[in-house]
Amino acid sequence: MPNVLLVGGGAREHAIGWALVKNPSVTLFTAAHNHNPGLYRISAGYLQTEEADVAGIVEWARRQSIGLAVMGMESPLEAGLVDALEAVGIPSVGPRQSAARLETSKSYTRDLMRRHEVPAQAGYHYFKDANAAAAFLADTTENFALKPDGLTGGTGVRIMGEHFASREEAIDYARKVISDQVGGSGGLVVEELLVGHEFTLQCFVDGTTLRPMPMARDYKRAFDGDKGPNTGSMGSYSIAGGLLPFVGQAERDEALAVLQAIVAAMQSEDNSYRGIMYGQFMLTSNGIRLIEINARFGDPEAINVLTLLDSDFYDICRAMVEGRLADADVRFKDAATVCVYVTPKGYGENPEVGAELHIDEAAIAAAGVIPFYAKVDEVEGRILTTRSRAIGLLALAGSVSEARRRVNTALKSISGPYHARTDIGLEAEAASSVSNP
Repeated sequence: MPNVLLVGGGAREHAIGWALVKNPSVTLFTAAHNHNPGLYRISAGYLQTEEADVAGIVEWARRQSIGLAVMGMESPLEAGLVDALEAVGIPSVGPRQSAARLETSKSYTRDLMRRHEVPAQAGYHYFKDANAAAAFLADTTENFALKPDGLTGGTGVRIMGEHFASREEAIDYARKVISDQVGGSGGLVVEELLVGHEFTLQCFVDGTTLRPMPMARDYKRAFDGDKGPNTGSMGSYSIAGGLLPFVGQAERDEALAVLQAIVAAMQSEDNSYRGIMYGQFMLTSNGIRLIEINARFGDPEAINVLTLLDSDFYDICRAMVEGRLADADVRFKDAATVCVYVTPKGYGENPEVGAELHIDEAAIAAAGVIPFYAKVDEVEGRILTTRSRAIGLLALAGSVSEARRRVNTALKSISGPYHARTDIGLEAEAASSVSNP
């Protein structure tokens, strides 16, 4: 029986674990810093530790006779956990530390694309000198996206003309990123401001072959109508057929070609990429542009695609690490999904920590919804909020409209102080009503 290690304790990881144990031969072991009740129930062993605790996780994995590891989140990738596991003979779904720079260093990705003339590039400038960054911003009349070069948990990006009341505020932020080493490197990427429709394309990758998943649309803003502060995400949807209302087959194929070119560029530089690749794109008036690469499943997009997966996820994982993805069985249901996150009050700015939520799982299931626990802590049977999201509610149906109805019904089965958006997927409903009057 294969023993599989999963690293991470959020709803994304709960969905990964849920998909893995659909194979009855899999015995799941989880390492996470929080006590995720959903993952705890399906795991044969649960190590509560920081996900970047490389030495501790490797030693524990050896004692559990782990035969395969799956990285759920970015921090263990940045810390080199994949490299350390492979050094003791444990293959991992996730890139090595050097290849994970596609996510952990925005400048690395931009430089790689420029060197290999990969299409869909956005213009950018890179600074490690605060005075040089300040001089550049003071001298330009354009607006840019300011991004710390390293990891910031999805909260470091600031947009000129949106997040700053003046150019001086943008300069102050640029100085702060560099002087305080926000993101860990002290580097600042100043990127062309992209305007249009965002979309996500995720792929399984084995170093050479990519197998795409259905596309999903993520909602970052805290409140309905895309208002309020940026968050990790408040939810996402996908539609039947695997495309999106505003992204056709041609644009999807173009995005896939961009990701394929990046994988080929990595291979040519002897830095092979293996694992999940997440491409976030913007469909602009001038065509598609790459916003960023993530070196793991998106959160919550993992929930959308893994609940649609109609083939064995464990077998796909083996195919990725063994370099035989081209021949793997990769199929998805032809259905729509809606995922809505329940979050602490104040999420995105000052979340309420330690609040108790009461979750009626039987009623949620009766509504046709699957609950995936996120960054909560279960303490003596009580579900307590942390600074991050609490639970993702996923409905799979023939239409986005029906999936939304099921999730809204399921929300009534959660009580306690929480916040959730009510408009996830509404744009897909609107597009459907226009195309099918």
